[in-house]
Amino acid sequence: MSGFKEYHQYDGLGLAELVRSKQVTAKELLDEAVRRAELVNPKINAINHSLFDLARQSVDNLPEGIFSGVPFLLKDLLSDVQGVVTSNGSKAYNNYLPEKDTELVSRYKATGVNIFGKTNTPEFGLMGITEPDAFGPTRNPWNTQLTSGGSSGGSAAAVAARIVPLASGGDGGGSIRIPAAHCGLFGLKPSRGRTPDVGGEHWDGASCEHVLSLSVRDSAAMLDQIQGAGVGAPYIIKPPEQSYLSALDTPLKPLRIAFTTQSPYGGTVASEYIRAVEDSAALLEGLGHHVEEKRPDFSGDMLLNSYLTMYFGHTAADVVDLKKLLGEQSVKDLEDNTRFLALMGQCLSASDYVSAKRDWFCIKQQMDLFHQDYDLLMTPTNACLPVAVGSLAMSGMKRLQTRLAIAMGAGMAGLFKKSLLEITKGEARKNLDKTPFTQLANLTGQPAMSVPLYWSESNLPVGIQFVAPYCDETTLFKLAAQLEQAQPWCGRMPDIVDLY
Repeated sequence: MSGFKEYHQYDGLGLAELVRSKQVTAKELLDEAVRRAELVNPKINAINHSLFDLARQSVDNLPEGIFSGVPFLLKDLLSDVQGVVTSNGSKAYNNYLPEKDTELVSRYKATGVNIFGKTNTPEFGLMGITEPDAFGPTRNPWNTQLTSGGSSGGSAAAVAARIVPLASGGDGGGSIRIPAAHCGLFGLKPSRGRTPDVGGEHWDGASCEHVLSLSVRDSAAMLDQIQGAGVGAPYIIKPPEQSYLSALDTPLKPLRIAFTTQSPYGGTVASEYIRAVEDSAALLEGLGHHVEEKRPDFSGDMLLNSYLTMYFGHTAADVVDLKKLLGEQSVKDLEDNTRFLALMGQCLSASDYVSAKRDWFCIKQQMDLFHQDYDLLMTPTNACLPVAVGSLAMSGMKRLQTRLAIAMGAGMAGLFKKSLLEITKGEARKNLDKTPFTQLANLTGQPAMSVPLYWSESNLPVGIQFVAPYCDETTLFKLAAQLEQAQPWCGRMPDIVDLY
């Protein structure tokens, strides 16, 4: 077959069915995915490690799974494949070759997908944009001057550009949902403990792994396959009563849905997102759901402080792990921003961290009370449309100040601990004001999804977020399927697809 131009008309399950029915071969699908990657990746920089030869060696021996033969991409963060570089978006890890697959990667492989590359991510997955020094910026297929979001920005761009119908992601503060919203995709963050932990209770359970996809059913089918605790799991969660995929075909009762467009941090929300939420409320009412405006009663300042304390603390711990694995010299290969965030983590006390974790529980209590009255919370996924590539880069003066603080070290910085932390939290707040709605579900452990229901006047996707009670991915999937039928999005494609 010389090109399979109908490739992007299918989701992952659709492509797998073509392979099962022998209408195409897994090799033909791989050839098409590679052709698309070679055409488009130079324009969007979604794939940072090509594994084309490895995939060709595997193509005739893929497991008989639900996605057998479907080309697949792995986010290059904590997703170890034996003998393949896991760079974590960093020059420091660029020669690190894992000795075995992680549990999650093993589960992906068991579905029959053919992994043919890894996707770009910011260093250590720390940013809501994907612009690592090691690999350069990933660009949004809808407008290549703009960001695809982060930290699963490479995966999002690859799926939006129709290189693959689904790709892996991780979400520690919105890193599946943010880029899904910016790229017009479906993205669901599972409940805490639903999928195997990839990094020893990474981010204290705030981070969860899953996929970004074109269709709802691909996401549901993949979660069916990868869900469940791994060995030594810190959280054991109740399994679903039925498969997520089969649940899509069961009736959805009318839901009580609350919505808010107010940022928990008090920042501005773009008019496109406010209109999209209001229009979504009308759509939901038309589908028979009860919708009303209501904001959950939790402290935005508490949420912000709790999140940033975890963020700083785990960055410091990640740098310690790097030193243990690759030696003290490896730290010099880290970006200035990462080293500075680690320094802030070193400035925190044990009591700072414990107090923040206690606040997680307080916020979860407030959300549990909220869900006594409402089945779901609806918000914008992001507070603004994607920003220009490079617009959030560190200024020359800021870089100089950062390097000075790093040179001072934790001992000297500790003398100015309070002022340094307050200044840094203020700077972080400015960035989080662009994505203020997603961190909540990471701290409470609730499942949350971004659904691509609207496009702006400039033809940019606008995602709507829904948050469900802990352990209730089923309601999210069923609502998403209903919305997908009422207002389909898979047929909307960026112009870059015309290159195929």
